[in-house]
Amino acid sequence: MTRNNTNTDIDNTTEEKIKKAARAVFTGKGYAAAKVRDIAAEANINVALVNYYFRSKEKLFEIIMDETIKIHVEKIQNVINDESSTLTTKVEAIVEHYTGMLIANPELPYFFVNEIISGSNKLPKMISENKLFKNSYFLKQLQALQKEGKMPFHPVNILVNLLGLIVFPFLARPILVKSGTLQAEEFKLIIAERKKLVPMWLMQIINQ
Repeated sequence: MTRNNTNTDIDNTTEEKIKKAARAVFTGKGYAAAKVRDIAAEANINVALVNYYFRSKEKLFEIIMDETIKIHVEKIQNVINDESSTLTTKVEAIVEHYTGMLIANPELPYFFVNEIISGSNKLPKMISENKLFKNSYFLKQLQALQKEGKMPFHPVNILVNLLGLIVFPFLARPILVKSGTLQAEEFKLIIAERKKLVPMWLMQIINQ
């Protein structure tokens, strides 16, 4: 029996509601500590509905991770593999992309850090993402500079610095705001400034 459009719309809405709740719970507690009942409570539905739509916490986690990484990879792979663009253009685009992702998902860094510290094996997609950069034209451009003697250090230092400069402010945000160092609105301004500053800093390192 085929479900009518109304039932399908209700199903889609419920699924999205559960996934939104799961993202919040996984981010706040980490995979291991999160319980299906926590997700159900966050979504304001009963546990049976969560199990009906997603069967298990593990399956729900995998779906959320797959969706998140798929969206990210599709947007960034064209940037880092563009053989016609300069390093400066790539760095600017990477900073813009990741910063936008973190503005939209400010709790995401805590989630990844919690999973890494806990030794979780629930982040297989992170390995795929690392391979994306490993095989990218962006990395080849950095390696070429190193071979030519124009960049006297390992290219991975650029990747690590790039990641740290983008992510760390979001990790530090609670301390900065709670200590009164920054107001919430000021933090937004700081991040907007860093969209311009981080590429400039990275290119100064590369071109030193």
